[in-house]
This record gives sequence, C-alpha cells and structure tokens, in this order.
Amino acid sequence: MEDLLIQLLETFKLPVYRQGSVGEKEPYPDAFFTFWNSSSVDGSHYDNEPLSYVGVFMVNYYSNDPTDTYSKLEEARALLKQNGFKVNGLGYDAPSDEETHTGRGFEAIYQQFNNLIKEEQNNGN
Repeated sequence: MEDLLIQLLETFKLPVYRQGSVGEKEPYPDAFFTFWNSSSVDGSHYDNEPLSYVGVFMVNYYSNDPTDTYSKLEEARALLKQNGFKVNGLGYDAPSDEETHTGRGFEAIYQQFNNLIKEEQNNGN
C-alpha cells in the first residue's frame, strides 16, 4: 500500500517524504509531498485469516506558491482515486514549519486484498 502511494506521488516529479522526516537544517524544496500511515487494520476475515488490509494515509502537499498548493493537491487527489484509493472530502490545511510554504492535505484509504482471495478465485471457489 505504502509503496503504491509513494510510486503514484512520485509521478509528479517532486520529492516525497514521510511526514516529519525533512531534517531541521535541510532546506525545504519549493514543493513536495509528505505522507503518514495513520492506521493499518485487517479488513474482513475468512477462516480466521484476514482477507484484506485497510491502510489510512494522511497525504500533505507543501509549496511556496499558495495557488499551487490547492491545484497540485487536487491533481494528487484525482490520481489516487483513479488508482483505487478512497479520498475523503476536499482536504484540510496542513501546518508548515516554514513561513514561506503553505500546506494542504487529505486522508486517503486503500484496501489491499491478500492472496487468499486470489487463490480461491483461481480454484473456482
């Protein structure tokens, strides 16, 4: 799940960081994405095994161009939705440690099915 999220965000050709991992003395890029996996839980179960896992991610976008903050986040929202993520709402303001940057974010949810389902489908069950 996390790998897919990173791979999709990297298509914007911008840095992608785990939230809070930009070093204190490291200068902020002009624009970048951050993410945080706030939850990973089992989906439904069959025969005492999870059939899927549900991951909840906080995705934030920061930019030194306030207009870009809104438009790029909307592009990311659309891309994630096209690739199976559920995105709640239109986003929220995300605090920035730099007065030159504004931030926006949204919650993205992804359900990953495990091999049990694939095996049963392949066996005709």
